[in-house]
Amino acid sequence: MAKLRKMLGSADSPYIVSLMRLIETQSTVTLATWGMDYAKAHILPIYKKDYPNDNRLANALNAAQDYLDGKIKLHIAKKIIKEVQVAAKEAEASPASQAAARAVGAAAGIIYTPTHSLAVAFYGSAAIAYNEVGINESADTYDQLAANECAKMEAALCEIAAKDEKNPAKINWNC
Repeated sequence: MAKLRKMLGSADSPYIVSLMRLIETQSTVTLATWGMDYAKAHILPIYKKDYPNDNRLANALNAAQDYLDGKIKLHIAKKIIKEVQVAAKEAEASPASQAAARAVGAAAGIIYTPTHSLAVAFYGSAAIAYNEVGINESADTYDQLAANECAKMEAALCEIAAKDEKNPAKINWNC
């Protein structure tokens, strides 16, 4: 067994590069909407399996949406989103749930850091892979699962992507 990775994929993986190119063409609002929707549908349920009574992740997604809807200020949303970091640390016993918490935190955090959209892919694919096959598979198995999940993520973003977005997010990948 290879060493357990906190996230799957790398910045030079073809499926990540393809997702990055699409992310670069979209607004922060579109990216945040995509990340939150994907996290709610595919990643949050992984965490809820182990922690059904913990609402910090859902609260973070709701706070991010409330910020986008103009219902709360950014500093309030950030405070709520930050609680997801605590949840991730507390989920150390479950790699799938820990990765899910990190992915959900990244999804909520897109509202103030659009590059978090890439962390949704890295942590989200880890959460989904560990949930599907556990933590004792080969690196090749995890790489294939990550590639498959990132393709689904890209397809989900394509579904809501604005054609010729006039105000794309300012992205500096630093990788």
